[in-house]
Amino acid sequence: MISASITQRMEEATRLTRAGKLHDAMALLKGIMPETPAEQTPTPTSRGGHTFEGTWEVVDDPAAPTSPSGNARRAHAGAFTTGSFSCRAGARDYKLFIPSGYHGQALPLVVMLHGCTQNPDDFAAGTDMNRLAEAQQCCVLYPAQPTTANTSKCWNWFKAEDQQREGGEPAILAGMTRQVIHQHGLDAGRVYVAGLSAGAAMATTLAMTYPDLFAAVGVHSGLPHGVAKSLPDALGAMQGGTGPLSGAAQSATWASKVPAIIFHGDRDTTVHPSNADRVAAQYASHPWGGKGGPHGAGGQTTVEQGRVANGHAYTRTVHRDASGKPSMEQWQVHGAGHAWSGGSVKGSYTDPKGPDATSEMLRFFFQHQLAQT
Repeated sequence: MISASITQRMEEATRLTRAGKLHDAMALLKGIMPETPAEQTPTPTSRGGHTFEGTWEVVDDPAAPTSPSGNARRAHAGAFTTGSFSCRAGARDYKLFIPSGYHGQALPLVVMLHGCTQNPDDFAAGTDMNRLAEAQQCCVLYPAQPTTANTSKCWNWFKAEDQQREGGEPAILAGMTRQVIHQHGLDAGRVYVAGLSAGAAMATTLAMTYPDLFAAVGVHSGLPHGVAKSLPDALGAMQGGTGPLSGAAQSATWASKVPAIIFHGDRDTTVHPSNADRVAAQYASHPWGGKGGPHGAGGQTTVEQGRVANGHAYTRTVHRDASGKPSMEQWQVHGAGHAWSGGSVKGSYTDPKGPDATSEMLRFFFQHQLAQT
């Protein structure tokens, strides 16, 4: 494949994109293998749980520790359950982390959307989100994208039917989120969504289409909402600056008031780093922030440089509203590729040398909540 002509590569990449194999098409166009060796990616496991139309079923994880009575034991590590959600738009399996300190109180909920080739267990291990959720007392929902929906298990952020409210994957994910809030009596005003790569693109889509559900969004190595309508469009967007992304006005078509924290490595060869600025523009371009950024009159923007001990340097740009509260943060991780910053080597697509995106996102999230109506 690597020695083939450019024309042959493009033809093969087109065939792969039409087959839904976006990850393979990108690898072909770059003439290299994916950044993370296949053997580092955990093999997805089959999970139980029956699906009922419009309902949510929780099944205790068979791998979880049990008490003498046989029930899942919420020890120091909390409980990791599995099940399914179904509605008119479709069905998806999920994993749900419940901290050991949960006794029915209204805890916050973080929705985590994995990247291509990943699954909930892999993403939970790589981000180390469950450990922090145990310490800071919040629940974490990990929806799973099956190969039947996308052969590379990517969320379909680049399809028009999956970019709208009350339709496609956004409707499934929003319905799943609402159901788990209801089932566990969680705090509907403190619900957050974050993702990596394709999951990040879908996270920002949810922020655009369901601003009444999510109090803040985390976008790691992602893309703007609505800038691709097909797989070829997606490839162009990922490479930075072709197709719909070539015009700045196109990125500003959508805008959201949802507070956002954005992470991106400046050596990312899978999703071009310029996409971080385009994601930020969809929040900063909203009338409530105007051209000056996502802060009203009296708001401020600060830029700081830092470095992780024995790790990457970074630039952190913080936009604050008139009250001084951060309304958007953008982290550029210098020298980092397409990987979760500060993540664990126990999962795929992680870079332990970066600033800890998981803890920074939780810090940012917990400063925001929706006004209850």
